Amino acid sequence: MSDVAAINQLVKKYTDLKQEIAKVIVGQDAVVDQILISIFSGGHALLIGVPGLAKTLMVNTIAKALGLDFKRIQFTPDLMPSDILGSEILDENRTFKFLKGPIFSNIILADEINRTPPKTQAALLEAMQERSVTVAGHHYKLDLPYFVLATQNPIEQEGTYPLPEAQLDRFMFAIHLDYPSFQEEVDVVKATTSNLKSSVNALFTAQEIVDFQDLIRRIPVADNVIEYAVSMVAKTRPNKDTAGELVKKYIDWGAGPRASQNLILAAKTHAVIQGKFSPDIENVQAVAFSVLRHRIIKNYKAEAEGVTEEQIITSLF
Repeated sequence: MSDVAAINQLVKKYTDLKQEIAKVIVGQDAVVDQILISIFSGGHALLIGVPGLAKTLMVNTIAKALGLDFKRIQFTPDLMPSDILGSEILDENRTFKFLKGPIFSNIILADEINRTPPKTQAALLEAMQERSVTVAGHHYKLDLPYFVLATQNPIEQEGTYPLPEAQLDRFMFAIHLDYPSFQEEVDVVKATTSNLKSSVNALFTAQEIVDFQDLIRRIPVADNVIEYAVSMVAKTRPNKDTAGELVKKYIDWGAGPRASQNLILAAKTHAVIQGKFSPDIENVQAVAFSVLRHRIIKNYKAEAEGVTEEQIITSLF
């Protein structure tokens, strides 16, 4: 199949996929789009939202519609690396056997990742970066596609271990979940307090998703679009000459090169699902908030004056 035919096929399947997910998930259209963009780009996502916004249900539904294995790990302060990676046990024949942990799945929901100590966070982050894990000196490859969606509760910070910047950088997107609108909430209550059950059909296979991820990497990008993305990321660094007033005043640290890579990859996917054969500057701007939000570190002045990451990112356009 030619790349043009493959893009047209992806556009059609993406539309069907959104309709399938909408059987269960009411509203949250932009959030579903961003999760799917990060999956097709081969990245991971961090979901930031208060409890009760159907984060688990959303990920479960997306996994079913994509035809992928799904595991949920509830992160707690006493969770050990072996609890997520797996461990070696002595079987009845007195030989060591490896029991795989929940990390061996296509889609992992890491619920409240900031509730667990850094040692366990690091075990998950190795799997995210390398797509493999090492247990007792043995190397195990993870099945592809592999996608981690971590959630964080922004309200309660007591007894949490905030993710270090280097680990935050591993996430392609940081996605903010907001409360549903009045009408959406009415629809949610109607749907969840009756005995009607919606079943979701699997529209993809794991191999198809891997093929589409490869397709997106093959999409050509014009030099001016790459230069635009790189210069946007460079503008977030307060010690650079290109930095604007807002950045110099309110930012301690800017985004690194991984932000530029993710901007281009996500812009490619954003363009492809709209049926375009190459991304333009609008596609880069469309994904900029999710890519840069968690990579710029605000200073105390920004916190005190209520300056948001969104305002700072908008000034980069």
